[in-house]
Amino acid sequence: MSSEKKQPLLEARDVNVHYGQFHALQDVSYTIGKGEIVSLLGGNACGKSTSMKTILRLVAPSSGSITFDGESTLGMSTADVVSRGIASVPEARRVFPEMTIEDNLLVGAYTRRDGSAEIRKDLAAQYDLFPRLAERRRQQAGTMSGGEQQMLAFARALMSRPKLICMDEPTMGLAPIIVDQVLETIQRINSELGLSVFMVEQNAELALSIAHRGYVLVNGVVTLSGGANELIRDPRIREAYLGQKAA
Repeated sequence: MSSEKKQPLLEARDVNVHYGQFHALQDVSYTIGKGEIVSLLGGNACGKSTSMKTILRLVAPSSGSITFDGESTLGMSTADVVSRGIASVPEARRVFPEMTIEDNLLVGAYTRRDGSAEIRKDLAAQYDLFPRLAERRRQQAGTMSGGEQQMLAFARALMSRPKLICMDEPTMGLAPIIVDQVLETIQRINSELGLSVFMVEQNAELALSIAHRGYVLVNGVVTLSGGANELIRDPRIREAYLGQKAA
């Protein structure tokens, strides 16, 4: 039983990704445990989104390995990894603006084969978790505020019954009060539903405030890793991301 607990839900080992001659990820390794929130930190064009795309099979690594729940994902399609339990909340939310909220949610269940009754049951669960979506289920998604669209993106991801949710810059472009709500929702998804979360973020302070562990990417290389409390106190993090020079 102890060895099962120690086995990570997802493990990337020595992953390299090239875009032509550009070496985007260089021997990148990280793990995400069951029930963990893990943050991947870094500035623009450092490889954060590429890391997430390799998990989702949107980008194929040139070498290295990625395993999910003990199974290699390298021969899988994006639909395969979604059906096995990896969901995505993409950057800028990317809801379908002309579709209703409910139809957006049903899109999240597109890989499921367990019947409409179970899907309807999960739809009701999302409305319980996000009452604002229930109130507006017939409204076009494009008419919602940015914060409401982010909640819709979370709920849509949950409709696939994932074990791991990958979130790309979930607080980007949102007002501070909405950012707090988004972070609280991520914690609820993690604690109440027991889901693992892999969160790509530029804002280190926000990300580490709710994460269990974190990794820092610089120019496609993991330069720091550790517990969230440890990283937030690291003078290199404080200077690079919080503008506080070490004494």
